[in-house]
Amino acid sequence: MAKEIERKFLVASSGWKEHADKGIKLQQAYVVTMEDRSVRVRIHGSKWARLTIKIGKSALVRNEYEYDLPMDDARELLTQAVGIVIEKRRYRVPHKGFTWEIDVYEGALQGLVVAEVEMKRETDLPALPPWLGREITGDRRYSNQALATEGLLEAQS
Repeated sequence: MAKEIERKFLVASSGWKEHADKGIKLQQAYVVTMEDRSVRVRIHGSKWARLTIKIGKSALVRNEYEYDLPMDDARELLTQAVGIVIEKRRYRVPHKGFTWEIDVYEGALQGLVVAEVEMKRETDLPALPPWLGREITGDRRYSNQALATEGLLEAQS
């Protein structure tokens, strides 16, 4: 079983852009959503799709299971979304031994920019880039699941 260990932050400035890759368009939707688990479909550009199951209540660590999906199945599952289909562009930015993923939201969530870093161990301490804003790890309002089902509940700061 895979574990997802990550920290999330709001992005305070555009300094990340000079080190970012070209990014990829993502569409994702939740087909099952509960307090401690979710099932989502995500389409990566026009190239591939994946079904992801996440289980756990921890803010930092959750069990994660991922499976490739045929693109036609993924597109059909998007039409079965609970809440909205999230649209965003994801960029990868290396910083001092870790890769940060910057999500620039579009559509209904336009204006929201979030950075996350995945770690191998809970005890990892990635250096924080200067373009980060406040940490939102564990702030349920900024989980993709809550953004899809409830929208952005608070103005970012």
